[in-house]
Amino acid sequence: RISISCLLPASWHFSISPVGCPRILNTTLRQIVVIGILAAAVSLLYYSLVVIRNKYGRAYRDKRFHRYLARVTDTEATDTNNPNLNYGIVVDCGSSGSRIFVYCWPRHNGNPHDLLDIKQMRDKNRKPVVMKIKPGISEFASSPEKVSDYISPLLSFAAEHVPRAKHKETPLYILCTAGMRILPESQQKAILEDLLTDIPVHFDFLFSDSHAEVISGKQEGVYAWIGINFVLGRFEHTDDEDEAIVEVHVPGSENKEAIFRKRTVGILDMGGVSTQIAYEVPKTVSFASSQQEEVAKNLLAEFNLGCDAHQTEHVYRVYVATFLGFGGNAARQRYEDSLFTSTVLKNRLLGKQTGMTSDSPYLDPCLPLDAQDEIQQNGQTMYLRGTGDFNLCREIIQPFMNKTNETQTSLNGVYQPAVHFQNSEFYGFSEFYYCTEDVLRMGGDYNAAKFTKAAKDYCATKWSVLRERFDRGLYASHADLHRLKYQCFKSAWMYEVFHSGFSFPVSYSNLKTALQVYDKEVQWTLGAILYRTRFLPLRDIQQENFRGSHSHWRSFSFVYNHYLFFVCFLIVLLSILLYLLRLRRIHRRMLRNSSSTSLWIEEGLPPQKIAGPL
Repeated sequence: RISISCLLPASWHFSISPVGCPRILNTTLRQIVVIGILAAAVSLLYYSLVVIRNKYGRAYRDKRFHRYLARVTDTEATDTNNPNLNYGIVVDCGSSGSRIFVYCWPRHNGNPHDLLDIKQMRDKNRKPVVMKIKPGISEFASSPEKVSDYISPLLSFAAEHVPRAKHKETPLYILCTAGMRILPESQQKAILEDLLTDIPVHFDFLFSDSHAEVISGKQEGVYAWIGINFVLGRFEHTDDEDEAIVEVHVPGSENKEAIFRKRTVGILDMGGVSTQIAYEVPKTVSFASSQQEEVAKNLLAEFNLGCDAHQTEHVYRVYVATFLGFGGNAARQRYEDSLFTSTVLKNRLLGKQTGMTSDSPYLDPCLPLDAQDEIQQNGQTMYLRGTGDFNLCREIIQPFMNKTNETQTSLNGVYQPAVHFQNSEFYGFSEFYYCTEDVLRMGGDYNAAKFTKAAKDYCATKWSVLRERFDRGLYASHADLHRLKYQCFKSAWMYEVFHSGFSFPVSYSNLKTALQVYDKEVQWTLGAILYRTRFLPLRDIQQENFRGSHSHWRSFSFVYNHYLFFVCFLIVLLSILLYLLRLRRIHRRMLRNSSSTSLWIEEGLPPQKIAGPL
């Protein structure tokens, strides 16, 4: 016989006989109740563990999907009655005009590893809260006292949409780009001083001296890179094995182990005047010379997007380079200038008049077959007629890349750190998209072989046929005759910049040309406000900690601590039940003793001693 006892408020014990089955059939009600309660408690605890684990696990797995879904379908009007929404304003002061963008975000979730969930504010008609005015702010260089009046309509527009109670805590950033960069520093300073002096008088937005500045091309490129990757969710954490990850050597922590995180995307943006490239450099770079190292310092940006400067989880090293004169229109102008100069010189040496009359035009391989064009310079006109030779066009424009023999260089011989082509992804915007989609109708995933074939076929097609297709509406709605005429040249230019200038192999298959991301045009202003408000989560985290010293314990350990509470509750409940059963047993024993004593007295016999429990 095995005796099992437990010391509780009322001690109890029961025995288990070696002869199991017959003993179980003869168990007392107390033992059956105890065993039943224990079995029920274990079953309930197991059930709760399984259900809660599935619940929280499913919530974690679905979190990323719902966040992406929210980004795709985020077209609902902003709830301005929500007191937990915060707002931010960015004014983009460009060369041709100024635009204001209003952003909003909910309270930070308290996790220092997560970034703010910033979205563009939408009005009651579900349209983005954006407004543009002309001309550019640089037009007021000679009259800076008028700048505040110029920008006032934009701020009044934002003030109407941001709830009045939120004005004093809504940061306002006025960031000036290309137009202001070319002004002398004294004129830049005069314009900014007028803004900093007058705006706080008329508006209650959070606007300090550092909130108005002229940003460099490098900063603008970094902001654009941040905005694209934020919308794509590349700054979020993942345990999904299907997600592409990259090994990163965090800047400033060379002695620490490398970390693994989501692979970010690089961006290529070819406008009319310039071309820009930006991508993360995940590993420490080496330089061919000290001069190259000095140049690289101006092209590599290292920054921390996290709210805690001591955490390196969101530290990024990004390469950003802007190439003036390498945009589609500027490149064509450079090409025509070179063509005109070389043709005039050749005519003078050989005594010819090639291109000087419409009867003897210059044969241009970069124009569609039989297309005609003119170059006007110094009061002279040069006549062109296209031959539509895509390969010859590529050969002619290759010298315009200004490549050098030095290692790790790109356009104009500018330093470019190596790209890990097997584990990288790029998005091409503006001309990269127009060249592939407007006429060739193959935007999206880029394939060099298919693009080359389509471009060759287009260039070799007679201009009259192209005009007929244009009149039938076979091209993109915003494609015009200018696009048709220079599509051949721009296709060759885009191809050469990408493969010869930036040295991407023709087999590279991870370039996506796009106009929008998730059906939204992503502006660099989104990256700007994300970067400039990166420390705001600290305020929310500190407020959460102030509400209770155990808020961190509650938020992160609730699942585990409530298990402990549940077990303690069951133990206390079991103790009470067993205590009651013990009292009932003692009560029954007292009744038996009392009845036995009465029986002896009735028969006239002295009562016998009954052994009590040891």
